[in-house]
Amino acid sequence: MARVSEKTDIDELIEKIKEYHPAVEDSLIKKAYQMAQACHLNQKRRSGEPYIAHPIGVAYIIADMRLDTASVISALLHDIIEDSSVTIEDVREEFGDQIATIVDGVTRINRLSFRSDEEEQAENLRKMLIAMAKDIRIILVKLADRLHNMRTLYHLHEEKRITKAKETLDVYAPLAHRLGMSQVKCELEDLAFTTIYPKQYQELNQLVYETAGEREEFINRTIERIEEELTKVGITAEFGGRAKHLYSIYQKMTKQGREFKDIYDLVAVRVIVDTVKDCYGALGIIHSIWKPVPGRFKDYIANPKFNMYQSLHTTVIGFKGRPLEIQIRTHQMHRTSEYGIAAHWRYKEGGTGDEKFEEKLAWLRQILEWQQELSDPREFMESLKLDLFEDEVFVFTPKGKVISLPMGSTPIDFAYEIHTDVGHGCVGARVNNRIVPLEQHLRSGDIVEIITSKSAAGPSRDWLSLVKTARARSKIKQWFSQEEKKLSQNVGREMLQKALRKHGLSLQTLSSEILEKVTRSMHFGRVDKLYQNIGANKISPHQVCTRIIKEKNKLAETYLEEIEEELVTEELVQPLAPRSRFTKGVRVKGLSELLVKLARCCNPVPGDDIVGYVTRGQGVSVHRTDCTNLVSLSNDSERFIEVSWNPAQPSSFQVEIQVEALDRTKLLRDITTVLGEYNVNIVSANVALKEKEGIAISRFVFEIGNLSLLNDIISNIKRVDSVFDAYRVTPDRLYGKSA
Repeated sequence: MARVSEKTDIDELIEKIKEYHPAVEDSLIKKAYQMAQACHLNQKRRSGEPYIAHPIGVAYIIADMRLDTASVISALLHDIIEDSSVTIEDVREEFGDQIATIVDGVTRINRLSFRSDEEEQAENLRKMLIAMAKDIRIILVKLADRLHNMRTLYHLHEEKRITKAKETLDVYAPLAHRLGMSQVKCELEDLAFTTIYPKQYQELNQLVYETAGEREEFINRTIERIEEELTKVGITAEFGGRAKHLYSIYQKMTKQGREFKDIYDLVAVRVIVDTVKDCYGALGIIHSIWKPVPGRFKDYIANPKFNMYQSLHTTVIGFKGRPLEIQIRTHQMHRTSEYGIAAHWRYKEGGTGDEKFEEKLAWLRQILEWQQELSDPREFMESLKLDLFEDEVFVFTPKGKVISLPMGSTPIDFAYEIHTDVGHGCVGARVNNRIVPLEQHLRSGDIVEIITSKSAAGPSRDWLSLVKTARARSKIKQWFSQEEKKLSQNVGREMLQKALRKHGLSLQTLSSEILEKVTRSMHFGRVDKLYQNIGANKISPHQVCTRIIKEKNKLAETYLEEIEEELVTEELVQPLAPRSRFTKGVRVKGLSELLVKLARCCNPVPGDDIVGYVTRGQGVSVHRTDCTNLVSLSNDSERFIEVSWNPAQPSSFQVEIQVEALDRTKLLRDITTVLGEYNVNIVSANVALKEKEGIAISRFVFEIGNLSLLNDIISNIKRVDSVFDAYRVTPDRLYGKSA
């Protein structure tokens, strides 16, 4: 390949930019050039020339792409952060945020290595994609940088040349292809080809050279005939015809096992017209001159390629019976075919870009979405290369929507492209109104209908070997991952339930506060994660159970301390007899003029067996005799005192009950209806939902006169539909232990 002569004159560069941007702010470009020159002063390239020749060369390539001023300036400055003491903040201060962002992005990409181990390589590709998503000009400048370096690669040592060339074939050429930059892609591939396979390159180059004269004569004759016929109908056209680049010919020969002489489509004729209407008009004229080859017509105008490429492609039997590919496009389509996304980047100075620009980069956003779902570096690398390299097929939904898929895609890929739920529910497919196997490869023009079922069991693991798209593969794997998590969660919950039963506890009656505290203390974040880890045998259910019991006891002690400091019912005792006292139906024997309270921990009501406890400074606290908190008070047994109910003075007392039921509509209404039938005064009501289990936990505080009435109320609440337990709240039942 001939060496490219590099220009280094900044004035020539500015003149080149003015060809497509007459109002360019040349003072800003000169300022950037001066900064770059100062930063690279006394620095030399491997060739011995001043280093400034490189940023100037990159800027020329950017100008060839006809990019904006910010891109040209960024090209001039793209190496100064690495090669000098200048910081990105210095660039921001001198040239603003846009240019600083591009220079910073290119600098970060320069630090990435794509020849390292797969995990690091995948992570570096992720970083590059994120940089591209931030500002596409970052990758355009980087591609220009790589292209200029490849043009001058011969100055490096052989090992480094081959490393750079392989990296170019693996990463940068596919990116240029994905961005529709065929000119950059072809040159990168040929430069890498001559470096990695110099012998094969020379042999192929010689073969192409030897047949050049014959091809040129054939092309010229073809163009003359087409031009003659188009002129007759008033269609103005420009023509071109050049051989395919060498690397694509080499790939065709190696992949298809063909000899050079057997490759008939070495060259294609391009017909460039003014309008889309003229494209189809020219197609009709060409088909009237030569017979088209069946199945070789492709309409990329109606269905553009993923990289924005548009053209009509047809293969005809030309002069001497030789097949010939003819491409018909408008001038704008031609520019897009050469420069891809760069042709659509018309960044208005101080404004915004092409209105459809975001739509054109939808594939990049899609990659960024699914790459987060792929944890295996090797899988990420393979999927990315497929996404960058693959040709497409265009198929239709029954309503006529065009769906673009990689070549070799199946109805399963189509289903997941429509929606994840359609993919998961897929049980069959119709293609062109015929039932087909799910493994059938789709072809352009197919009308595809997916048959779904609500009772579908979900995707099959076999599908992973059938699908082509990264989206389908990641969604299928995600489904199996979720199913495994659900299974582990259910198994783990049952294992914990079994362990709790041995201690007289159950998850149904366990306070959610305790379970959440234990979950947080074990660093699982959510209760379902706790269950999953138990089910996956990563932690022991007995270990969790021990923590639950410990937390339950801790909360019970805290509760006891709180209720000993508060008075639920406080009243001066009125004299009844010389040695007895009572308040709201409570009689204290042997003491007078004391405060009396009903303990909150057990909320005794008439009918309960009770005992008094003389507190420090707060009178007598009245407890049920079966109150578990009395155990902690037993060390001061001399402070217990006899008390009794006084039926002669009826009164009302507050009690709290808990109702546990399977959640349903109108559940709260049905429970409160029972309470209303007994004319009790409801003081408070609280309902909590355990969503995972579908259980509603209802707490009611109400006033009641005696134990017998409370038992009747609880008995009737238990008869309410979907209620599976109802009980009075005491320390025993509050934290899950059966009373």
